[in-house]
Amino acid sequence: MENTSRGAGQVENKKVTAGILGILLGAFGAHKFYLGYQKEGIIQFIVSIVTCGIGGMVGFVEGIIYLTKSDEEFYQTYQVGRKPWF
Repeated sequence: MENTSRGAGQVENKKVTAGILGILLGAFGAHKFYLGYQKEGIIQFIVSIVTCGIGGMVGFVEGIIYLTKSDEEFYQTYQVGRKPWF
């Protein structure tokens, strides 16, 4: 379920796309950029370069966390609450 209803309007839930980006391209911070966290995306990218890719495991783990949360929990935590890490 990509779109979720919130009251009178429709709000896009980015959970599935962010989760897949985190798993596949987490080392580059793609999931962070997609959610609008530019500063954190740049940090993720630099850490991955400095650690020769090992820092990319953070993105992989975050992608799994995103996909295991309920739609409502993801929306409230990462889109409304703007929680940047884990």
